[in-house]
Amino acid sequence: MPVRLLRFSELNLAAWDACVAEARPAVPYAHSWWLAATAGRWEALVDVDEATGRYRALWPLPVKRRPGGRQVYQPPFTQQLGHLTHPAAPAASWADETLLSLLTARYTRFYTQLNEANSLPGPGQALAPPAPAALTLQARQTYHLDLSSPCEQLRAGYCADYRRRLRLNEAATAPLRAVELPAVEPLMALFQQTKGPAAGLRPRHYRQLRRLVAALQTRHLLEMRAVYHPLSGELLAGALLVHYRTRLIYLFAAASPEGKKAAAPLVLLDEAIRRHAGTAELILDFEGGMLPAIARFFANFGAVPVPYAALSFTQRPWYLKWMR
Repeated sequence: MPVRLLRFSELNLAAWDACVAEARPAVPYAHSWWLAATAGRWEALVDVDEATGRYRALWPLPVKRRPGGRQVYQPPFTQQLGHLTHPAAPAASWADETLLSLLTARYTRFYTQLNEANSLPGPGQALAPPAPAALTLQARQTYHLDLSSPCEQLRAGYCADYRRRLRLNEAATAPLRAVELPAVEPLMALFQQTKGPAAGLRPRHYRQLRRLVAALQTRHLLEMRAVYHPLSGELLAGALLVHYRTRLIYLFAAASPEGKKAAAPLVLLDEAIRRHAGTAELILDFEGGMLPAIARFFANFGAVPVPYAALSFTQRPWYLKWMR
């Protein structure tokens, strides 16, 4: 059966999640419960095995309806989506002419962040027609740290200043320690007080995050960690980490000005790295690195940049295409 562009009501969510659960790389953002929390409903390109009903490949397409037509967007708290293939299915390129023609026929505006396994055209190669002339690929990057090595080896990969600050903290009379964060609300409040306005998050985004946290907790995939002031008990820094298959994802974090001065984010991430050190095949995905200062912070843990891409296009709705 050829690849089809399906509306949300046509999707078999059990077959969907079975495909995502086996796909490589591990992309938790594509699970139906993740998308339900962050996007609500979505459409998708799906390759269905006609004999079994199994999904051999899929491409999630969160959609907004606007007066100018249907628009694909990247939901919040969702780093990568793109084309995912079941390991038992034949390999296929996301840049296939058939897939692109289905997308350009339905959507007037399109923006999605592909996953790191979606190979990009090589130098001098163009996307297959009938891709619109305005279709663009924007290079993006995240940072990964392989956690399969022992703790001592991972710490040796930190920059000298990080190792020094951690030694000073450990030698202090009342050192900072990372502990379990019992509830997400204080962390969201801290984020609103520090990063919220600049990050552009609105009340609906915090509602989406609460739904996602609940979905992750139900599936025992969420680690909530915090660093408190040892004397006052003030929340200095906190983070949400998602442990999904071979990924530990640094999903959401915040720190107060006092926490940054005291190196609370450093203590928090070091504790997560030490706790998971020596886990075979586990990768810490810092889920960021587009801003130079953030990239340096992650690289100082020994993390390396991993590229992926954002695919976008804008075209006139069908009823205006005749205009010049």
